[in-house]
Amino acid sequence: MAENEYVPLFETRQVKGRILFRWNAVIRIPFIHRLSQRFGKELPGIDIFVCTADPLLEPPSMVVNTVLSMMAYDYPPEKLSVYLSDDGGSNLTFYAMLEAANFSKTWLPFCKKFKVEPMSPEAYFRTASEPLNVQEWPSVKRLYEEMKMRIETTTKLNQIPEHIYKQHKGFREWNFVTSKRDHQTILQILIDGRDTNAVDIEGNPLPTLVYLAREKRPQYHHHFKAGAMNALLEVHGLDANGGPCFIGTGCFHRREALCGKKYEKNFRFDLKKLNNTKVNERASLLEETCKVLASCTFEHNTTWGKEMGLIYGFPAEDIVTGLSVQCRRWKSMFLDPERDGFLGVAPITLLQLLVQHKRWTEGHLQVFLSKYCPLLYGYKKIPLKLRLAYCAYNLWAANCLATLYYVVVPCLCLLKGITLFPKISSPWVLPFAYVAFSHHAYSLGEFLWCGGTFLGWCNDQRMWLFKRTTSYLFASFETILKLLGYSQLAFVITTKVADEDISKRYDQEMIEFGVTSPMFDILATLAILNLLGSFGAIKKVTMHADKGFKVLDQFGLQILLCLVLVTINLPVYQALFFRMDKGKMPSSVTYKSIIFALLACTLAVY
Repeated sequence: MAENEYVPLFETRQVKGRILFRWNAVIRIPFIHRLSQRFGKELPGIDIFVCTADPLLEPPSMVVNTVLSMMAYDYPPEKLSVYLSDDGGSNLTFYAMLEAANFSKTWLPFCKKFKVEPMSPEAYFRTASEPLNVQEWPSVKRLYEEMKMRIETTTKLNQIPEHIYKQHKGFREWNFVTSKRDHQTILQILIDGRDTNAVDIEGNPLPTLVYLAREKRPQYHHHFKAGAMNALLEVHGLDANGGPCFIGTGCFHRREALCGKKYEKNFRFDLKKLNNTKVNERASLLEETCKVLASCTFEHNTTWGKEMGLIYGFPAEDIVTGLSVQCRRWKSMFLDPERDGFLGVAPITLLQLLVQHKRWTEGHLQVFLSKYCPLLYGYKKIPLKLRLAYCAYNLWAANCLATLYYVVVPCLCLLKGITLFPKISSPWVLPFAYVAFSHHAYSLGEFLWCGGTFLGWCNDQRMWLFKRTTSYLFASFETILKLLGYSQLAFVITTKVADEDISKRYDQEMIEFGVTSPMFDILATLAILNLLGSFGAIKKVTMHADKGFKVLDQFGLQILLCLVLVTINLPVYQALFFRMDKGKMPSSVTYKSIIFALLACTLAVY
């Protein structure tokens, strides 16, 4: 191959789509083996950010697994740096990071030697069976379990043992910590990748590992996760339509793109110049020098949070930041490799999922109603089809209105005897039937094509209904209250841990209710309302045999809709009336929902 010949790293395939942001879908196939042909050893340095905020909701043992899997990336260790942002400012998390730094000396060479997948030790040892002729396997597993036990014991006691406290100077920082919302910057370089002594048990260099708890003071707004990400920056489907959205995780950014620089046609990424940038200060000096960058006052009178870094003022800071980056002419690319690039943790209880989607939906709607509205902010900066594609997400919340109409009104009108749809015998029923059938047939086909199952698709439709009638509805109200000045921006952390009983029911594919919530009041009331509507329709058909066919002809589509909604809500009925485990619907929710549904039916009939 000629020395100056261009070596493509991706193959692009186009796929036809049905809706706006699928009109020109693209599948990209990477040629990883060509990286060395293209760049040789001049690969860029990569900084990986890991965020945590609460050692109870996000256990340190889980954070350690995330960090170790990042450190084990198949990438030159001298060009890899992992930063943990601890927004909870917990010495328990710091202790866990010290344990991770020590265990990485054994784990990283083990991963490289035996091509370990997945590279999270917890996931690996839980799923993998002991291989033959691998003498290191039992000893590495024992070391991990011992480390995990020490971390979990310390977390349970909520106290660092005295002998451990004296082992590292970093623990002295917590002598000056008042609370997790009132403390100085804590910055510790746990592994300095520049240090020739920072090697694993086989003498190979280790990646840099840094712990950061940015300064927090009660009188300064800390801007939640966006502020944490910017503090780290300061111390170092839509692809073919203009680029996919930034959704907070599982992605890579150019530093110039995040730091406010506009893309220009003459931009050149000079790897040699970048890799020749050296920092000669000792780790201890760097720690003290960089602390000011994570202070509360560093961003005052700067463009951080406005034009640089992640944008402040939105629960969905990732979406608005990605839009801002794209409006500065940077392009994004979606890559879905055969081997999963990232693995994460998702909520396993229904309420956690609904609360998480409420925050996302609220953030999207606030973006749409702000100066960052894609239709206006992106004018002449990004393609129209990309601006419209953003709106499909920004207007999630608005979908609650149409969904609530179809869930509530047809049922009540059926009880009242009011027809909403054409008769079954009328030719005008065909457009309704065509739209309903084609939409769901395409949705099912797409779900199966992506590797799903029919049962998975049914559950997806169920969650679609639950989210639209609760998360989207509450997000709309919260946004309205915020615009009127009656509510303040808040950030709810999703718990990453569940007790054994909940995990067991999750493995049995049982939806977890178990607690009281206004969201569950709405779900249960709507479910019972459609159940009563179905009973009323069946009564009309069976009690008057001579008029049964006439009733079916006149109300056929409404009856079908009620029956479909009853089928979707089967897990709700089980939780309300039949389940006896702790994951059932609380009795108070059951009583309230029955009263609300009966009251609505009574008012509709009379």
